[in-house]
Amino acid sequence: MSHYFARPVLASSMARQLIHPDVLDQGSRSGLFMSGQRRTGKTTFLHNDLIPALEREGALVMYVDLWSDTRANPAQLVRDAIREALAQLQTPGSSLLARLARVSGVDVGALSFKFGFKLEKIGETGGTPLSQVITELVDQARCDVVLIVDEVQQAITTDDGKHLLVALKAARDAVNPRPATVGHFIFIGTGSHRAMVSELTARRTQAFSGAQSITYPVLDADYTADLLARLQHAGVPNVPSHEVVLAAFRTLGHRPEELLKALRQVQLHTPAGQDPDGYLPVVAATLRSAAADIELAKVEQLGQLASAVFEKIAAAHYSRVLGREVKVEEIGAVVNELMASNIILRRAHGLYCVADPAVQETWREKLQLLG
Repeated sequence: MSHYFARPVLASSMARQLIHPDVLDQGSRSGLFMSGQRRTGKTTFLHNDLIPALEREGALVMYVDLWSDTRANPAQLVRDAIREALAQLQTPGSSLLARLARVSGVDVGALSFKFGFKLEKIGETGGTPLSQVITELVDQARCDVVLIVDEVQQAITTDDGKHLLVALKAARDAVNPRPATVGHFIFIGTGSHRAMVSELTARRTQAFSGAQSITYPVLDADYTADLLARLQHAGVPNVPSHEVVLAAFRTLGHRPEELLKALRQVQLHTPAGQDPDGYLPVVAATLRSAAADIELAKVEQLGQLASAVFEKIAAAHYSRVLGREVKVEEIGAVVNELMASNIILRRAHGLYCVADPAVQETWREKLQLLG
């Protein structure tokens, strides 16, 4: 059942609005932020649909995932991604140089990048500022340059990350307003925590205040209809009706992997002659809870203090729950472990939130059931 549901129309529409905006879409060049829950297909959509669509519009695209290494400094991950892209552009035969030649229509042998700065300290103290780096990149590539930062909310968990966003905003302001610019710098941030991603554009204190913020268009009825058609074509038994499958998909938070798990369970365990429509809703509800339990189990594995931290970020509360004095250094270590496991996120100094809203919702439901 391995099959990717392509969304070329959506991707092409988004790419055109970003690269060739009309009067009403000009704001997209201030930055685009897209939020949606984890495992709903955002990253897959970026790689398989949006990035190719942007390249078809003639853009040079750089991508970095801030969850590729949750223990690393988010700002350093972005700087490393930019540095790697520039190094490839200076390397004959590199994949990025070949892609640029393809989207620009220029012979790859005619492309030559020579930057007036050293790559080693790009964006760092004492090094070349990102505004200069991006300006030179746009001018030499002679096209729009797009930087996509996946799980962008991680950037505001450190002061260095916040400074990075300010530097990227400065790069945008250095390139885009130029009357005769040969290209623009477009920043796209995606993330799985809706409140934090929205905060990046809604709060005046944030670098990209006023930029466009949208909700990731989740897969829905068109995806489930395509999936059912493929199952029926393959002769898979015990296939529920489309109405029931769609309802189950929504119960599972529009997560394709979870829907496939549910359908496998129905296929394997529905008794012969029984209507699978009666089983799928129960399976979907069970899997929804089980998926959150996997994340919550990580909290339990870190110990009672971790559970207390997760339940409430309040030092006095920790001691009351554990029945003993809790040292500050203990709390700090546990908080770091919870952040490393992507259970919680640091919103600001001393302020934390649950990384996955779906996990938080399930945890609250369990508390209500316990009385």
